[in-house]
Amino acid sequence: MKVFDNIALAAAQIMIPVEGTDLKKWAVIACDQYTSEPDYWKKVEENVGDSPSALRLILPEVYLGTENEQQISERLRNISGTAEEYIKNGVWKTLGEGVILVDRKTDLHPSRKGLVAAVDLEQYSFEPGNKEKIRATEGTVLSRIPPRVRIRANSPVELPHVMLLIDDPEDTVIGHAIDSLKEKNSKPIYDTDLFGKSGHVTGYFVNAQTDVFDKVTNALAELLDRSEDGMLFAVGDGNHSLASAKAHWDNIKDDLDIKERGDHPARFALVEIVNIHDAGLDFEPIHRVVFEKDRDELLSEALEFFKDNKASVGSEKISSAQNIVFVSDKGEDKVLRIEEAPHTLAVGSIQMFLDKIGAEVDYIHGEDSVRSLSKGNVTGILLPEVRKDSFFETIAREGVFPRKTFSMGEAFEKRFYLEAKMIR
Repeated sequence: MKVFDNIALAAAQIMIPVEGTDLKKWAVIACDQYTSEPDYWKKVEENVGDSPSALRLILPEVYLGTENEQQISERLRNISGTAEEYIKNGVWKTLGEGVILVDRKTDLHPSRKGLVAAVDLEQYSFEPGNKEKIRATEGTVLSRIPPRVRIRANSPVELPHVMLLIDDPEDTVIGHAIDSLKEKNSKPIYDTDLFGKSGHVTGYFVNAQTDVFDKVTNALAELLDRSEDGMLFAVGDGNHSLASAKAHWDNIKDDLDIKERGDHPARFALVEIVNIHDAGLDFEPIHRVVFEKDRDELLSEALEFFKDNKASVGSEKISSAQNIVFVSDKGEDKVLRIEEAPHTLAVGSIQMFLDKIGAEVDYIHGEDSVRSLSKGNVTGILLPEVRKDSFFETIAREGVFPRKTFSMGEAFEKRFYLEAKMIR
């Protein structure tokens, strides 16, 4: 395996299903989606039937809260057994060392481009304040890691739903590479509709021996050179899956000699890299709803908490402040304005306050949903969007975002498992 230590990347042996596989049944959405909608996963089961599918190689997290330890253990055994069976029966084919360029289409966006590649877990950390090339963007909940580590420890393969972000305003890495392939009239290695309303995805393999591959690695190196503090990749989706891959690697590497560690397949995790400036990638704030708190009571407590931060309440936003909108069914919205905020982001400031008062909070996508819930003794808090142009700068300054800061697109737009890589 060709390893590029300078950009924390490797040209892995990527696998996809053999010709003749029904890819609409094979490809399955990320395991951490639709966790409150068992009917969605029931429909996935019905769609897959007895066909080969990534569904048999993952643990949908919808089951973690509803099944007991015995049932989960049985699922994990089935995952391992199915992976071995698929290898034995030739369900996968290996493309060779390289990367895959992908283009995803949904009803919301005609295109979102990505780069499927293996990244070096030795150069990734989820610890706040680290200076690795690959960094987490949000706090990691350690209790979510063990079930995923159990899968990796017992399965010979991995399937990626992790999405890493790069800060590439001129689209020099992914966009330029896809343009080069189109100029060469390259044929896709897969081209399929996805289940439900999740659109269509097309993938192009790029061998490590080609000039297009060289353009990709050189462009990534140039991005790193322009990075102010050495960060190249920021985790957008799937932080806990990447953290699990890291934990598994840390668990096994001490039993390997130095030579074995260098290009061991478990050292590298398959991910999709996406340009944060891609027009097909939406960043949406995750709002808060606070229970058992009257809006005016909550605002009074907030003013007390932020008394040293030049905070005020009014009906209008002011440009010199972080503006956080409090909503209820008791008249017009009120704006908490913090002029000397304790955190770079409004979500960071308000989360400090909510943690301090021990409020019962739910995390909500979409302003309409917040407003519909904000009735009686329930107060909604609408947060401003996270700006793409300051995203990397904020991570460099703050270390990680507060939990539940942003979401990348709608649930049906999340990554589907399609490619695979050996980790044993």
